[in-house]
Amino acid sequence: MQGGTPMRCARGVMWAIVVTVTFAALPVFAQPATTNYTLNTGDRIAIEVFDEPELSVSALVDDSGALSYPLLGAVQVAGLTVRQLESSITEGLRGRFLINPRVSVAMVEYRPFFVRGEVEKPGNYAFTPGLTVEKSVSIAGGFTDRASPTKFFITSDIDGKRRSAAMGDRVAPGDIIEIEESFF
Repeated sequence: MQGGTPMRCARGVMWAIVVTVTFAALPVFAQPATTNYTLNTGDRIAIEVFDEPELSVSALVDDSGALSYPLLGAVQVAGLTVRQLESSITEGLRGRFLINPRVSVAMVEYRPFFVRGEVEKPGNYAFTPGLTVEKSVSIAGGFTDRASPTKFFITSDIDGKRRSAAMGDRVAPGDIIEIEESFF
């Protein structure tokens, strides 16, 4: 044996293991907070199929919860996560149109959220991840002079339920934030 060869080999193997484990773990840590986000009317998504530019599109989820996709027609997406939609399109293309389609779906634009009641500029606004009631009120121009400092409500776009909210509560795409009037 040559001097140091077994030790260098062992270090090389250990280094390869460390690099492999590190890179294998990256996708887990890099997952967006919206992994469980379900698509709905008003969301805009980008669908990419590797090596198939004619199948790569940007699409808006329509009022029926579907989008029009080449070769597959109307694809129902409301209630699906981005990963579930990737699987659905992959399976729809596999066999009939492509041998081994590699599909990627990404959010381009979330459906808007709404602010109404005692804010300076009630209306609908573009959603961004990490949005809170406080940030929503700020985007809507702040409170009016008649706004209650403690009576806020969120009506969920997911289940339609109205609940009491605090300034730090998270807002989801499609939610309606309502700022009540103060009586004092």
